[in-house]
Amino acid sequence: MKKNEDLSHRKASCLLRVTDQQGNPIANTRLRLQQTRHEFLFGCGAFDFMPYTNTVNTADTIHTAGSTNSANSAAADTAGSANPADAPDSAHQADAALQDRIDKWLALYNYGTIPFYWGGFEPVEGSPQTKSRLRAAKFLQKHNVTVKGHPLCWHTVCADWLMKYDNQTILEKQLRRIEREVKGFRGIVDIWDVINEVVIMPIFDKYDNAITRVCKDIGRVGIIKETFAAARAANPDAQLLLNDFNTSIAYEILIDGCLQAGVPIDTIGIQSHQHQGYWGAEKLEEVLERYEHFGLPIHFTENTLVSGSLIPPEIEDLNDFQVTEWPTTPEGEERQMKQTEEMYRILFAHPQVKAITGWDFADGAWLNAPSGVIRKDNSIKPVYEMLMRLIKGEWWTDCEICTDENGFAEAKGFKGDYLLEMPGKSAALKLTSGLSEAQVVLG
Repeated sequence: MKKNEDLSHRKASCLLRVTDQQGNPIANTRLRLQQTRHEFLFGCGAFDFMPYTNTVNTADTIHTAGSTNSANSAAADTAGSANPADAPDSAHQADAALQDRIDKWLALYNYGTIPFYWGGFEPVEGSPQTKSRLRAAKFLQKHNVTVKGHPLCWHTVCADWLMKYDNQTILEKQLRRIEREVKGFRGIVDIWDVINEVVIMPIFDKYDNAITRVCKDIGRVGIIKETFAAARAANPDAQLLLNDFNTSIAYEILIDGCLQAGVPIDTIGIQSHQHQGYWGAEKLEEVLERYEHFGLPIHFTENTLVSGSLIPPEIEDLNDFQVTEWPTTPEGEERQMKQTEEMYRILFAHPQVKAITGWDFADGAWLNAPSGVIRKDNSIKPVYEMLMRLIKGEWWTDCEICTDENGFAEAKGFKGDYLLEMPGKSAALKLTSGLSEAQVVLG
């Protein structure tokens, strides 16, 4: 583990002129500079927010990554949004266990991924589950959480009803789907995994699906170019990701080909589902070195470290590992905590990494794995406590500053949102790159 990370790129300073509402300097006064939100995106899968905001309490409504069964995904979506027009705006009716889980999530994270898998989002053509996603996204936004949609295009958990159409029609429907979601959620969801796992897409052979057919027809770069163009047209200000679990040279070549073709990739998404063992510092740093040369921001989009036994190495597709019980263990939880800390420290220290998303918040989600930061019963694991110490402790600013006789004071801290306070008065401010001076009015 790196003990002396250079985190200067994560910090900022600003000369503040602090006045009252009449413009008089607040001189020779001690003020509290309290961080309220990180600029860096510390994220997690936010699938629990759909049943929560729909006041439905059933584990069947919680989505899991990597599912290869569109029907199951569709059923889960429908269960999570039954009679959406009748659901109240607040979720105070949700049961205590779900409320506890949501509270623990919000205490730690500022970035949430909600599901837009087409097979679950629109199980019946023309009947998208828009309201359930919109409610969850608005709730997260209200609680100062940045929301990402995942994904707009993927060959897995695809809509089965697409199969009756020819390839050109499938592509047209896919592009209209992207336009509908990106426009419809603009201002609420402005970060999107546009297309997912394209390296394997045209050679995916576990079952027939509409998107693999199109990718075989127009090629990897072709389908990426079409989907990104549709997303960019629908929201010119959106942050658009290309996302993949394949970190080999094949992904590098694909990214390079897309950039050469003028595809407007904003951010490189890298998955790291480590159910078969921790990558380790050497591989993490090697992957970062290979992808940093593109000069684009990097998001570690789907990260998993388990606190139980590992999936055997001979299993090629993680979805083939099906167990009814996969317990967490004390020694596994200690391992998970230490490995996660090393990983987060390495990623947070890298200037191009802008977001880290843990995939499962609670144990028992995808693959029934002990992959969460809390257990199935909502009790917190050592990894949750460690992340809290980092995100809201070691990497958090809460200090006193003192104004001079003219009301000037220097604010220094981790980039993000702040509250400047004195008894009876406060004001919000930001510390970020490029902002060297600011006037703050306390009222």
